[in-house]
Amino acid sequence: MSIRTIEWKNNCIRMIDQTKLPQKLEYLNIKDLKALWQAIKLLKVRGAPALGGAAGLGVYLGIKGSRATGFLQFDNELRKVCDYLASSRPTARNLFWGLERMTQVSRANKNKSVSEIKKILFQEAMRIIEEDRVSCRKIGAFGAKLFSDNDSVLTICNTGILATIDYGTALGVIYRAHEEGKRLKIYACETRPLLQGARLTTWELKRKGMDVTLICDNMAAALMQQGKIKKVIAGADRIAANGDTANKIGTSGLAILAKYHKIPFYIAAPVSTFDLKIKNGKEITIEQRCSSEVTDLFFKKPIAPKGVKVFNPAFDVTPNALISAIITDKGVIRQPYLKNICSYLK
Repeated sequence: MSIRTIEWKNNCIRMIDQTKLPQKLEYLNIKDLKALWQAIKLLKVRGAPALGGAAGLGVYLGIKGSRATGFLQFDNELRKVCDYLASSRPTARNLFWGLERMTQVSRANKNKSVSEIKKILFQEAMRIIEEDRVSCRKIGAFGAKLFSDNDSVLTICNTGILATIDYGTALGVIYRAHEEGKRLKIYACETRPLLQGARLTTWELKRKGMDVTLICDNMAAALMQQGKIKKVIAGADRIAANGDTANKIGTSGLAILAKYHKIPFYIAAPVSTFDLKIKNGKEITIEQRCSSEVTDLFFKKPIAPKGVKVFNPAFDVTPNALISAIITDKGVIRQPYLKNICSYLK
């Protein structure tokens, strides 16, 4: 399956509209910042690495038409673009990492003309895209070594092509193991309330010709009790300096279950997802989303009484003690995480 989640094409950002899957593979042509902000907020594009790509392309989209005559004016415009895009979603580290990286590159070239800086920023956005393609394949290569032929693997949310540029993090590990000839049976949690597992992960895996079984989120414990799960692997939206990991809501529950049943639980993410400014998971901002996603988004009629209170966090935090290893593009990190993360990220 040769597709790209997000790219620059015909002078605009071209991306898959993930809200239309699995019924329809449809592309959006994003020509202005407001449309990009809405695409991020509404999860038309999602997944930490893909949001890093969106950040790079978004900055260029926002400043390519600038008429600034000097760097100070240009820098002020760029800052406003970054602040606006940053307000779309608060948890995914790669979104902010991409914005920070573009800002740093611009300021490192402040002595050049505005037109030259624009070209440099476009090149940097393209570099972010290409680096993700490479890093995901490195994650896959490192992670595949942890999986054996005939393993049955449980995963949550979507961490594949659709969450990155064109390969995947946690699913990238699964893809690489498959490419190496290992026969894996994948169980995909549906991932309520937005059903990224049901809509996106099963769509990807079926198109890859892989053995995938969809389960409701609350069926994971039964599978583990029956000995049907050998490994659990998930992605990450932000990883603290001590290895505490924010990922799609429900991930921490799987980690607890895996620990009880003595099943290895892995996180797969590029080093760009680490946030060393945050000491532990308590400092990670968790996005709260609208109640309609729980009560009626995928139903013909609301499934709950009108006006009922709804708690709808997009993510939870898995404590580092529950994580068997973190698979990155620089290698596999194990305990003690606080020490080893720093050494890997140097």
